[in-house]
Amino acid sequence: MSILICGSLAFDTITTFPGRFAEQILPEQVHILNVSFLVPSLRREFGGCAGNIAYSLAQLGGEPLVMATLGNDGQDYLARIRSWGASTECVRVIEDSYTAQAIIITDKDNNQITAFHPGAMQHAHVTAVPDKHGDIELAIIAPDGRDAMLQHAQQLADARIPFIFDPGQGLPMFSGEELKDFIAKASWVAVNDYEAKMLCERTGLTLESLSNSHLKGVIVTLGADGCDVWEKGRREHVPGVKAESVVDPTGCGDAFRAGVLWGLSRGWTSVASATLGNRVGSRKIATAGAQNHRVVDLREETR
Repeated sequence: MSILICGSLAFDTITTFPGRFAEQILPEQVHILNVSFLVPSLRREFGGCAGNIAYSLAQLGGEPLVMATLGNDGQDYLARIRSWGASTECVRVIEDSYTAQAIIITDKDNNQITAFHPGAMQHAHVTAVPDKHGDIELAIIAPDGRDAMLQHAQQLADARIPFIFDPGQGLPMFSGEELKDFIAKASWVAVNDYEAKMLCERTGLTLESLSNSHLKGVIVTLGADGCDVWEKGRREHVPGVKAESVVDPTGCGDAFRAGVLWGLSRGWTSVASATLGNRVGSRKIATAGAQNHRVVDLREETR
């Protein structure tokens, strides 16, 4: 059975600043901010939420069906997805656009500043959730073009396909009423702690009240501290997994979500799925890039 992954495919240009942002940015001067960071290292990686989630999910033994857009420079990405044994039938190539690109600066405390060029992602709404795939058992709405996220959520609801609403960095694009509408259609919500606060502020809801709704679970990630899983008004903390080393946080949240999707697709509870998600995330942070870690052995351990 397939897991539909709606989100972005992007190229990540990742740089490292050997200092601390906090030592370079003066809070009292942000209204005239003019700062430059010397970044001695630079690399280009495959990225984007949909690609990152699909990469880990395929290793775990899932069947990711990526629904996203690429630009005229995206042929290598198509080949990469196929190399996982995943289908690219729902990946559309926009010939007069570049593939989306994230330019990321990470400081020595693993804080990140990101500039994102949406490129072909702005056309993601043109592709509809496929109605010929009766084998889609689960989906995720990850950060994507605004119209695409709205339309895909409605299409999944119409098809009665359960999905995780994962607004990520796209959350500020939506009003409180739009976010409530996403939540009403979703089966789970996954956010980090900062996004959780913004979601609650915009909707006027609390995590407790959200979890007391129709939702099967609300998952709030807490970085190295693991995550909180809210179900029926109760919070259960799922401890983090200590990483072998801390190399690069880029894509950790996506790796976590792949573990959650794998668990949910197997009928696991939200807590058990989040536990696997923490393990996958800890593997990712020990490797540079969002799609270079290995988690195949975790698949064997979950059988």
